[in-house]
Amino acid sequence: RQRACALFTALEGGTLPELKCPSLPVVRTVTAEQECNAWWSILGSASPRWVFQPSPADHEKYGGDPQHPHKLHIVTRIKSTKRRPYWEKDIIKMLGLEKAHTPQVHKNIPSVNAKLKVVKHLIRIKPLRLPQGLPAEEDMSSTCLKSTGELVVGWRLSPVDQETIKS
Repeated sequence: RQRACALFTALEGGTLPELKCPSLPVVRTVTAEQECNAWWSILGSASPRWVFQPSPADHEKYGGDPQHPHKLHIVTRIKSTKRRPYWEKDIIKMLGLEKAHTPQVHKNIPSVNAKLKVVKHLIRIKPLRLPQGLPAEEDMSSTCLKSTGELVVGWRLSPVDQETIKS
């Protein structure tokens, strides 16, 4: 009864009397640093934060330049969507990855990257490399996408004159 009255008084804005009861926890003043450490030790990641930050060694290992990122992704689904949640199946359908091991080209923009991040465990992402440059509209029919991520343009031959054929 004494505890209930003390709690009611504290909730109304009154002062809480000192109670000497072994079953009640001791209230301590905690600094901001201790509170933050206690928060991360209970709910946060076991890894330190610097592990998740990009480093120059990552760029050397996986390729790419952070100042000049690639403009297009080649996305391939490598795992099945069976026994996966409906939102992952919906994203796979939106990205056009219903058929496994069939590459799809997508833009490297934040909205697409957010969708790719949700299903990153089901897909493989590679940058699209253009060693011969971006092909023109008439050359698009003679392009070939290699498994290495290169878009090769097979240049068309110009027609030969009839005079050279006769000779």
